[in-house]
Amino acid sequence: MIPRQVYKLIQKRIDDKKVIIVLGPRQSGKTTLLEKFAADNFPNALWWNGDETDTRQFLKNPTSTILKSLIGVNKLLIIDEAQRIENIGLCIKLIYDNINGVKVIASGSSAFELANKINEPLTGRKWEYFLYPISYSEMIEYHGAINERRLFESRIIYGYYPDVLNNSGDEKIILQQLADSYLYKDILIWEKIQKPDRLEALVQALAYQLGNEVSFLELARITGLDKETVERYIILLERAFVVFRLRSFSRNHRSELKKSRKIYFYDNGLRNAIIKNFNPLGLRNDVGALWENFLMSERLKFLQYNEIFTNRYFWRTHSQQEIDYLEEREGKLFAYEFKWNINAKAKFSKTFTNTYPDNETQLITPANFEKFICS
Repeated sequence: MIPRQVYKLIQKRIDDKKVIIVLGPRQSGKTTLLEKFAADNFPNALWWNGDETDTRQFLKNPTSTILKSLIGVNKLLIIDEAQRIENIGLCIKLIYDNINGVKVIASGSSAFELANKINEPLTGRKWEYFLYPISYSEMIEYHGAINERRLFESRIIYGYYPDVLNNSGDEKIILQQLADSYLYKDILIWEKIQKPDRLEALVQALAYQLGNEVSFLELARITGLDKETVERYIILLERAFVVFRLRSFSRNHRSELKKSRKIYFYDNGLRNAIIKNFNPLGLRNDVGALWENFLMSERLKFLQYNEIFTNRYFWRTHSQQEIDYLEEREGKLFAYEFKWNINAKAKFSKTFTNTYPDNETQLITPANFEKFICS
């Protein structure tokens, strides 16, 4: 098994009373992670699977008495695909409040649905972690930096979903099946969207605009949806772990864009499956966008797995001065430019550096990116 960094975060919290919630995209390895954790620490853990009809039925109207009888003497309860269980938040709350000595770990692939069910009942009672497709740093831990470097260009194209990494030669088929079968599943189930073809058109439009500012009005024109529906669908795609957005940074300087956003995909391979383009990097005209998306998604994994809390932005002015990525933490700005060409020179806008003198700047290229996403 490829070691996952979330494993250590869960282990750190296993001895306290709070519930552990693990969220992440479908097929990102949540069940495998929890199976490994249980085997190492609680071989007799009790499992409930929300995909099973009888499990959903006996948890539909739970009472603490029923739950005690179902759990018995077990010390660890794992609830997989928890978003499928109607009263899961109340169920876990009853266990937390009334049954001593039981640790609950719940996993779910649909943040927008699971969060709605657990946030209010479990306020102050939970730790929440995210499990994304496997990270560059996890692969280094698994088979070393030299081996992962050799596969670097393949990773830019095919991404880091576990099935993709474990089935060399079948990457295209697996990613296409993932895009066709799982990408919209949670959204279509829970939101009852009437025109899934429009949702698919929106995702394709976002894939083609990777790394660029997106306009909801333009996306509405492309997809035939209205602006409000475009924004609602993007929020759903975020909560289903398909895409994430980056806001523009502004401190009320006249020239700065104040309400712009960029949208990235959690995985390069999934993005390429959406546009059905797995060409080698030498034959592509979107290498810069793929490089930027790779860095953005890997940096997100690094920050979350290492519990580094920071505000994340891009910066641009009306005159097109731009910085690819900003982090704001502890009152300081860290500015990054991303270039695929290792011979590129760092050029940071004087408007930015003069306006925000308390900053650090760094150019990230294939020659030095490991520190940015691994340490």
